[in-house]
Amino acid sequence: MSKLLISFLLFSLPLFDIDPGEIHLHIRETDNDLGNVLVLVFNQSTGFPSDPDKALMKLSLPLKGKKATITLPDIKPGKYAISVFHDEDGDGKMDKNSVGYPLDKYGFSNNPSSFFGPPSFEKAAFEVGSKPVRVDIKLR
Repeated sequence: MSKLLISFLLFSLPLFDIDPGEIHLHIRETDNDLGNVLVLVFNQSTGFPSDPDKALMKLSLPLKGKKATITLPDIKPGKYAISVFHDEDGDGKMDKNSVGYPLDKYGFSNNPSSFFGPPSFEKAAFEVGSKPVRVDIKLR
């Protein structure tokens, strides 16, 4: 009888949905409260960090006290990475110099170094389960 019960439980596990989690996103180190912080949330490496058409979510957050925060509810468990930039002038584009270096402040989840270009999805990725996850991004 106990073997039958254990077998039933093991085979029925995939039938149960895992509760969604949530991301508490905190972005800091802007120079001022002008414009918005543009946020792209990815659940795959394709398009990361800058292709909004490949992003799972696109957000525009207002600034208050040189920071922005938001809670993203009902996030399916999995691996995610976030890229952000401070769009001070409100044009929706990251301003760059003549050699392509960003002039707008930017950042990524996990705050990986980006001396030789943007980080990979894997370096910026974090796991979401059924418990809330706090993601702090420091702009540079």
